[in-house]
Amino acid sequence: MASDEAPKPAADRIRVVGKWVGALEVDLGAWTVPMLRAEVAQRVGDGVEPERVGLIFGGRVLKDEPPASLRAAGIKANAKVLSSLTSPDRAKEIAAEAAKAKAEEEHAARLVRLWDAAKAMSQRHTDGSFLEDEDYNLDLEDQSGQKVMFGSVDDMKALKMALMLHQKGKTQMKKKMYKEALDVLIMAEEAFSLCDSKLIEKVDNVPMLQLDIVWCYFVLRDVSCLEVAGARLEKARVGFERSHGKDSSRFRVLQSGRQADLAIYVRLELLEGVVAYHNGQTEKARGSLTSAQSKYLQLQVPDEAISMLMDMGYEARSAKRALKMTGYDIQSSVDLLCEEREKKIHRQEEDRERQREILEQMRYGKTPMNKAVDLQKLKGLTNIGFEKYLAAEALRINENDADKALDLLTNPEENCILQNKIQARRRRATRGSSSSRAAAARTAPATNNPQAFVSAPPHAVDGNAPPHAADGNAPEGNNADGNLPEGNDVDGNPPDGNSAQLLDSAEAMINEETANQDVVMTDEEVVNDEDTNSHPVPARDVSMESELAHELTGDALDDYDIEVSDEGQAIAEYMSLLESAASS
Repeated sequence: MASDEAPKPAADRIRVVGKWVGALEVDLGAWTVPMLRAEVAQRVGDGVEPERVGLIFGGRVLKDEPPASLRAAGIKANAKVLSSLTSPDRAKEIAAEAAKAKAEEEHAARLVRLWDAAKAMSQRHTDGSFLEDEDYNLDLEDQSGQKVMFGSVDDMKALKMALMLHQKGKTQMKKKMYKEALDVLIMAEEAFSLCDSKLIEKVDNVPMLQLDIVWCYFVLRDVSCLEVAGARLEKARVGFERSHGKDSSRFRVLQSGRQADLAIYVRLELLEGVVAYHNGQTEKARGSLTSAQSKYLQLQVPDEAISMLMDMGYEARSAKRALKMTGYDIQSSVDLLCEEREKKIHRQEEDRERQREILEQMRYGKTPMNKAVDLQKLKGLTNIGFEKYLAAEALRINENDADKALDLLTNPEENCILQNKIQARRRRATRGSSSSRAAAARTAPATNNPQAFVSAPPHAVDGNAPPHAADGNAPEGNNADGNLPEGNDVDGNPPDGNSAQLLDSAEAMINEETANQDVVMTDEEVVNDEDTNSHPVPARDVSMESELAHELTGDALDDYDIEVSDEGQAIAEYMSLLESAASS
């Protein structure tokens, strides 16, 4: 009788020699290398694990990845495959080496993504080509909240990039991921090297980075880096002295007499002592460690002082930080906390205004080079009498060249053509908008408010706002990365002292405000045409960019707020080693 089953494909025969000898019937198109390895392991017996079986064909080792068929691996019918058997320990070593190689490859790929994302963000948020789906802006600010116009455009890009990477490295350090952090900090150092050295030598971002790198060396116990660690610490001390002044005199004046930098010098002097100890310079090591220990003791805050500030409504971490930076003075600590609160409120107001500007820029569309319309130049044209929508379009099509825009606007014929073009565009937009609203009215459920908009307000990228004090006031801290004292000098350079900071300028706004803005955008909507976005927007690594943006600390004093408990233990350890060496 005829069978209803389809005939099975004929099996191919291959010969296996070596540790196991015999013939196997396989389907070359369906079997993979791991399947063949498992089959040979089963034939060998004695509970041999497939990972211990090695397969060689045509002078090359057959690998499990990529998981291709035996035919794709080049094996044909009647082919001869050599099998071998490694020891259990060797098999584990091979597996561990393969896992390590894969992890290193993934880490290297992630570093490339991180660099590219930071570069792309710094580019967009310096030349004005930020995207419509970005509800934040990255600006440079000093510690007092003043915008920093830092040298050339290239310097601005490099500095923003360096600060983002430095912040990423610091975040990894807080998570105890020191090996990963070290690689990112080295990339931040490379980004800083792209800046004009004369522009950044007055701020302490670079020496702070050197200190963070050496701290990673120390935690990883990498003795091989002793020589380079000493050189980096020397650069850090010179950099701090240049920016803070000798014995931090300039820094203390700018900080109203506060000792915010004390924890930094605890770490610096500890590391200097460690390097000196391992280089056999015992007296130098003793001097550095003794000085570090003295500063460490000054940072031990009494619990009673923290309780007093907490009773006033301040969060414990903020209270402890303020007390450390003011030498336990209660009134000075309260003044510092109030200052930080006022700065936070002021920054929130500025963020709202900047958010409005971003929304306004979106109304006017992008230039052919994918940049937003320059609002300062737009204000200049409207101040001399031109209508805003007309001046914005003139700037847009002329790549924000104010002179060319002015020539166009003052030419009656070209001005008339531009107005007609805008009117035609508005009519098209109005027809499209009417059709969309009519379709929505037919499909949307009934509502009590026919004018209602369903729109989420822009939100801060940080996502982790500092906790509010118990009295309901705004939280302490700033929306920034790094530190710098107030104001720039006449040359546009930042002042001596603290570090420059990277501001994620994004703040939530109420729904009614957003809805009103949507109405205006409908009235003056710009629809892409032949001269818009003639340069395509490069592909984005959205997840990596979001990761970088979300890790901005929002705290201008974060670099100085070091928890020195690990430093205290290290000081005690090396002081004990010095005492043991002296007694022997």
